[in-house]
Amino acid sequence: MAQDIKPTRSELLKVKKQIKLAQGGYSLLKKKRDGLILEFFEILKQAKTLREELVEQYKIALEKINIARVLEGDLKIKSIALAIKKIPEINLATRNIMGVKVPKIETSEIKKVFMERGYGVYSSAAIDEASEAYEKVVEKIILAAEIETSMRKLLNEIEKTKRRVNALEFKVIPSQNKIKSFIQLRLEEMERENIFRMKRIKAKA
Repeated sequence: MAQDIKPTRSELLKVKKQIKLAQGGYSLLKKKRDGLILEFFEILKQAKTLREELVEQYKIALEKINIARVLEGDLKIKSIALAIKKIPEINLATRNIMGVKVPKIETSEIKKVFMERGYGVYSSAAIDEASEAYEKVVEKIILAAEIETSMRKLLNEIEKTKRRVNALEFKVIPSQNKIKSFIQLRLEEMERENIFRMKRIKAKA
């Protein structure tokens, strides 16, 4: 029976402290959620622009390689491609966005000058232009990979934070407030009972 429960003032203080901590946590998590959402949409704008640039650069690269194929033939282009020995190194680091670790892709220079490409001086201008165009495509792809992975990580963290915010707002804090109200009510009832009991004792004395 609820009426048989006899809470103490220390229990009331403990519940009030828990409510205060939960409200503080709720406030911080809400700020974090809102901040992450702002960051997400900022990166989303970058991603949209980058995708458009990537598509456009890929179209340019296709045009350049098709011109080179017509002028030089597929066999020569394949031979030149196989002659390229220097492959860019890619290192994966991380950076921090509001406590979320997102990738930072570091790479050696992808775009090269003519003599750095490694296929010598026997290629035509068309092949060189195609090489340059595809180097730009690779640069865009690496940047897109970094940005889109960051978006996924931020989105996952937003969802996790939203669940925690909702749990505090709609479950934990209301539940603790109900417990606090119940304890306060029982303490008041117990105090009235004690006053009534004391009056009866005095009346009998």
